[in-house]
Amino acid sequence: MNIALLIILFFLLISIFLGIRARKGKDMSLEQWTVGGRGFGTIFVFLLMAGELYTTFTFLGGSGWAYGKGAPAFYIIAYGCLAYVLSYWLLPPIWKYAKEKNLISQPDFFVSKYKSPYLGILVSIVGVIALIPYMVTQLKGLGIIVSEASYGQISPNAAVWIGAISVTVYVMISGIHGSAWTAVIKDIMIFAVVAFLGIYLPIHYYGGFQNMFEVINTNKPGFLVLPEQGMSISWFISTVILSVLGFYMWPHSFGSAFSAKSEKVFRKNAIIMPIYQLVLLFVFFVGFAAILQVPGLEGAKGDLSLLRLAIQTFDPWIVGVVGAAGLLTAIVPGSMIIMSASTLIAKNIYSVFVPSTTNEQITKLAKYLVPVLTLISVYFTIQGGTAIVSLLLMGYSLVTQLFPSLIFSLFKRNFVTKQGAFIGILTGVAVVAFVTISGTTMATMFPGLPQPIQDLNVGIIALLINTIVMVIVSAVTMKSPVKVKSSSSNEQEGLL
Repeated sequence: MNIALLIILFFLLISIFLGIRARKGKDMSLEQWTVGGRGFGTIFVFLLMAGELYTTFTFLGGSGWAYGKGAPAFYIIAYGCLAYVLSYWLLPPIWKYAKEKNLISQPDFFVSKYKSPYLGILVSIVGVIALIPYMVTQLKGLGIIVSEASYGQISPNAAVWIGAISVTVYVMISGIHGSAWTAVIKDIMIFAVVAFLGIYLPIHYYGGFQNMFEVINTNKPGFLVLPEQGMSISWFISTVILSVLGFYMWPHSFGSAFSAKSEKVFRKNAIIMPIYQLVLLFVFFVGFAAILQVPGLEGAKGDLSLLRLAIQTFDPWIVGVVGAAGLLTAIVPGSMIIMSASTLIAKNIYSVFVPSTTNEQITKLAKYLVPVLTLISVYFTIQGGTAIVSLLLMGYSLVTQLFPSLIFSLFKRNFVTKQGAFIGILTGVAVVAFVTISGTTMATMFPGLPQPIQDLNVGIIALLINTIVMVIVSAVTMKSPVKVKSSSSNEQEGLL
């Protein structure tokens, strides 16, 4: 057993210990298990929400896209910054309403706003379907990180199983408390490791950042600018918009907002978190540095670029620290994802069909569902081979379909009906499902259209169709005004 593997196992044990230790002194009711009793301050909410963004995607997907696609990777920095700006106005009213109504999950919000438990079921189904590929992303990344950093002593599949079991144990015991405490050590490590790699490697191999980009541009002309077709400017803009609107539509991100102790927490975080996006620049620098130093990684194998370059450059103990940081980037968001998915099924699907279910029974069912959902995710992880960013983009296209009905629900006078919200979401999800399964793009559907329209992200098209259908159905199903007659001799009409 080499030193790298020992370091990785050490941090794995620490994460499990912190996860279990976080339960101490707390009665794990459903509210405590899912939203931490609504008692988290700025730091914990920051770490939870940062923990959901800085995942294996940060370690592998960002560097992999910089390595394999070049300039289009910068959409990742753009959408995160804009999403945090949006959170300044979006999250406080959501938190305030959720606290007043004692809501604990994303579907609860839709059920309460639209007075429809069946809308809650649809939102839950969309959330679970989107969360599975997101969890697969974490497990896939975990397998790559541990296998590569251990110099092949642990296979990717074995690493996936180890991580899945670890997450299952401490999620069932401590819920969101375990995720919050583990996020503390994870965020410290990921910042230190990524910053070090992003600064050291370009200097070590190229003598500096400017020279690195000059060499890349010489060897791969046009790689550092957006292409005229495909991932062009219109793709970039539409993908950024889609990701911004969907950022807080993920059930675990939405649920994390409920854990804050006041709405001021979100405004403080909205000021700090765009700066935290700079961490991603260092990830991109590693991916760019690897282009000429670790050539030949095609397609999904581009996700290996960061680790392959680290192994080529550093002693095993440094590789072990890099691997440990990567391990934590999978475990923290993975725990939030699994907890959210199990809560959606138990509270917003099962309890609707079995209304006599008590909160204690819902809590037990949610915990029992954790290993079931983890096993499903493990299965798809082992069977699949899609690149990490592609999996994430598919999930974003799904959850963003919840945004139109959510944003209208925050208006004082919401004209959207429960039927409009339901059919709109269903239509948007159906479009996303069709294009995902068939591999359809705007270019294949409408080859005669101008190139900028062909390059649009199909998730945006689904969102537009969703909104149009929502408005039309709401107009049709809106209750008609009721006419009443006054008691006077002159008949007058009023509205009730």
